Amino acid sequence: MNTYKINEIFETIQGEGQYTGTASIFVRLQGCPVGCSWCDTKQTWEQLESDKQSLSNIIIKTSDSPTWCDADETIIYNTFVEQGYRAKHVVITGGEPCMFDLNPLCNLLHSKGYTTQIETSGTFEIQAPDQTWVTVSPKINMKGGYPVLASCMLRANEIKHPIARQTHVEELEQLLIEAPVKQNTLIYLQPISQKTSATELAIETCKEKNWRLSVQVHKYIGIS
Repeated sequence: MNTYKINEIFETIQGEGQYTGTASIFVRLQGCPVGCSWCDTKQTWEQLESDKQSLSNIIIKTSDSPTWCDADETIIYNTFVEQGYRAKHVVITGGEPCMFDLNPLCNLLHSKGYTTQIETSGTFEIQAPDQTWVTVSPKINMKGGYPVLASCMLRANEIKHPIARQTHVEELEQLLIEAPVKQNTLIYLQPISQKTSATELAIETCKEKNWRLSVQVHKYIGIS
């Protein structure tokens, strides 16, 4: 069994990308060295032993904090059952979830009738079953210095790229030349922080390139 560092587990609605509107269980993993400047989960970056707590404390979290616990795939699944979660789609996010081997967790969940999705920066090799939906949000030229891997781009079912300025669009265009995706891979632009200028840029670019818009629905309706 693999051990995963869990920042939080909760049931909600997926607010981004292809699965927008889908009832989902989020498993947020602790740890990320990428250093994205606009990250909205910076509490997941470090894996300090001083922040380690029990699973029971992690489950009842109601606000962002760097606290985490160790749990294997069986404990995670049992937590879903014990908490009475009804959603059958599981989103594994972070942090950077691909710092972990996700095969054991995803395979167990698939055997129990769940679908799985990974949200990754594309900077670590993806270790997950073929049936897992992979969302790559490519973090290009970030502080941590990790390159976006061509293998991650090729594995992606969807690319979800946060943008605020034209340079962010150009970075994605260049990345797609250097690290092509499959023909059926969906490409989403997501305005950073719901800014009006970023949203207008995303809409115009999506019309120009026949890409798609992702607007972080959960933030507009005020849920986690």
